[in-house]
Amino acid sequence: MNIAVDATRFADLTRRYHRELQVHCYRMLGSFDAAEDHVQEVFLRAWRSRDTFEERSSARTWLYRIATNACLDTLRRTTPPPQPYPDQLLDERPGPDAMAVGHETISLAFLAAIQLLPPRQRAVLILRDVLSWPASEAAALLDTTTPAVSSALQRARATLRERWPGGRLEWSPAGEPDPAQRELLERYIAAHERADPQALVDLLREDVRLTIEPGVGEWTGKAAVARALRRDMNSLGRWRMLPTAANRQPAVAAYVRGAGDTAFRPFVLIVLRPEAGLLAAMDVFEAPGLFTAFGLPASLDH
Repeated sequence: MNIAVDATRFADLTRRYHRELQVHCYRMLGSFDAAEDHVQEVFLRAWRSRDTFEERSSARTWLYRIATNACLDTLRRTTPPPQPYPDQLLDERPGPDAMAVGHETISLAFLAAIQLLPPRQRAVLILRDVLSWPASEAAALLDTTTPAVSSALQRARATLRERWPGGRLEWSPAGEPDPAQRELLERYIAAHERADPQALVDLLREDVRLTIEPGVGEWTGKAAVARALRRDMNSLGRWRMLPTAANRQPAVAAYVRGAGDTAFRPFVLIVLRPEAGLLAAMDVFEAPGLFTAFGLPASLDH
């Protein structure tokens, strides 16, 4: 395919690889908004450099090279705020080249773990262990040597083993919700909408973890999380929640109606990790701008 002269085929290329490149950038950056911005940047860079494309490599490899380097450029300057990824986009299958996304490699636990890695180690781990690229191809993409890639991969794996000794099984969400998980989600929503913090505390494991992003705080253990919930749950107004899904995990979209307001406004997205009938983790993201990406309404009347 002559990308250099065929704008129509280039457009087909962008449609074919848009979602998997977005997921790749999301793993690198941990932020949905940043990932989408970077995909647009990838295709802009690709179009501008189309004359240099050598068809000895695949178009997919060429685009991954541009995407990875765009993410590395950003990570040298800043760290985007963490955000969840809508499951409805992961479930899209735009064409025969669409890639299945493993539950464990998009989970919040995995993303949190790889954020501990230096950017190039993160890139190597994703290319080798998530995308299953040969070491020689990963080295070519990163303009380094195969031994350097192997060394970086060993260091990255060692860091992840320290955080998650059980490996991928510990990163992976539980899979499709069963009736018990759906009931847990319903009780979680009902506790908020009844303004009943004790009912919410009753759903927590003893080792539960609560995080509020970007950078608000983290609480570990049922007692600490219960204090935070009792202090803050009813200070903002009345709650309404809609079930959704993010990062292959159950989630809720929380709307709040403050004093004097006439509607419930988007407030936070909360990604839940159920284990053995209770909540093991609640990751809260103050990202009302993401509600549209999740296909959620802009407000609720009641």
